[in-house]
Amino acid sequence: MSSLINKEAPSVTIPDENDKPYTIEPGKSGKPLVLFFYPKSGSYGCTKEACQFRDAISEKGSFKSDKVTVIGISGDPVEKQKLFVEKQKLTFPVLSDKEGKARKAYNVGRGMMGLTDARVTFIIDEKGIVRDALDATMNYGAHSKFVAQWLEKLEKEKQEPSKDVGTQASAESEAPMVTGAGTEGPSK
Repeated sequence: MSSLINKEAPSVTIPDENDKPYTIEPGKSGKPLVLFFYPKSGSYGCTKEACQFRDAISEKGSFKSDKVTVIGISGDPVEKQKLFVEKQKLTFPVLSDKEGKARKAYNVGRGMMGLTDARVTFIIDEKGIVRDALDATMNYGAHSKFVAQWLEKLEKEKQEPSKDVGTQASAESEAPMVTGAGTEGPSK
């Protein structure tokens, strides 16, 4: 996972909750992309996490669809994703990664000592570069907070006046740390 930080995010096509091919194309829309991988649709923690993203989209300006794309991904079959979206009234795409194609592309492994799929959220900037990732399988509540802090940081970066080329190049070469379990927010 951390090998993707500061690199171009991979594109991948997997089915959405309506069994339509959905291609994740980081950088194409010109806005940040949030990919949150979670273990199991309908389980307690995954439902809470997905609903926190749903609520943030409806309540927080930084999460609005014209500012960021949020996508949920799990290994559940399409039918289960559709029921999950309908029951929880989710307002973002929920993709079925039954074959593990997206998990493999993003190097998302297992969590909880290998007992379940890991819960990992990626922040990808508007250029398609992976800026950071939160790997916190047990702490489902940290993910939307992590994203909110990163969206604020990305917005500030857009509003900052351009720095001279030398300063900008050295700032870009500093790799952010991957945020570990139990911590909240982007590394500074």
